Amino acid sequence: MRHSEASHPEPRRRASLEVLRAEAADERSVLVEERLRAGEDPWEFMTELPSVDEIVVLLLRAERILLPAAVRPDHDTSDRVLRRIVEDYPPLATTVWSMLSPAEPERAWSPRVSRAR
Repeated sequence: MRHSEASHPEPRRRASLEVLRAEAADERSVLVEERLRAGEDPWEFMTELPSVDEIVVLLLRAERILLPAAVRPDHDTSDRVLRRIVEDYPPLATTVWSMLSPAEPERAWSPRVSRAR
């Protein structure tokens, strides 16, 4: 086994896209509830939250980015992982391609976020 195979094993597919979307919808509802309980106005924060499909992509991405890149993957690593997600889950292609576009500074959860230094 080559070193790259040992450090980046292929994750097993954990569930169908429908199950992943259901899990992501639950996660998103928790995010909404937390913000509502904190007294935030949903008209102000709903556009900041990732969509259900974006959460699915982020969860799949997190599963696939393993050490040594787990701390802070560079854009190339992240892009490779996102493109692999498209291969495995073609219905997520539109979401992944939008996430590969240039960073939106107000969406801190984005894999391409640009942060001021």
